Amino acid sequence: MPKPERPLKRRRNLLREQGVTTVDWKNVTLLRKFISDRGKIRSRRVTGLTPQEQRQVATAIKNAREMALLPYPAAGR
Repeated sequence: MPKPERPLKRRRNLLREQGVTTVDWKNVTLLRKFISDRGKIRSRRVTGLTPQEQRQVATAIKNAREMALLPYPAAGR
């Protein structure tokens, strides 16, 4: 007997919600929302961003990591 399908819940776009047009690597409070507790960048499926916005966020996070504002992903065991 197949499982009943759940209706898809689209995640809201945080950038549009806050009126952000270009993502800046210095805006650490915004970028932290796109990073998991282990320091990994969350996927588009999770964040609800467009491909262009996801690329901007990923680049900004990488720049902020390089400037030691954000952590790198935690290494596994």
